[in-house]
Amino acid sequence: MNKSTAYLSNYKECISFAFGGRTIRFKGAYSLMKFDKVKEWDNGYLVVDAYYSHSKEPVEDYIDLIPILNDLYISPGDFLKSIKNVEIRNV
Repeated sequence: MNKSTAYLSNYKECISFAFGGRTIRFKGAYSLMKFDKVKEWDNGYLVVDAYYSHSKEPVEDYIDLIPILNDLYISPGDFLKSIKNVEIRNV
């Protein structure tokens, strides 16, 4: 496991973002089936391709972790500073 890599996954509409021994879970769209790939990582902002039950092709989607971390009283600057890339880990 790379110490600068975070992992994005989902189980149904529950999205997980794991890094440094912490896993943050939050709700996504009810129709989310799986993430396909991370297209961009920009210090808390993700651009991903995801499959949804209503589409046969992957759909570009966006995840902003900053407000989620703030709501959990986790300092975004401290939590995100060591993350260099994000990989998909489908369950």
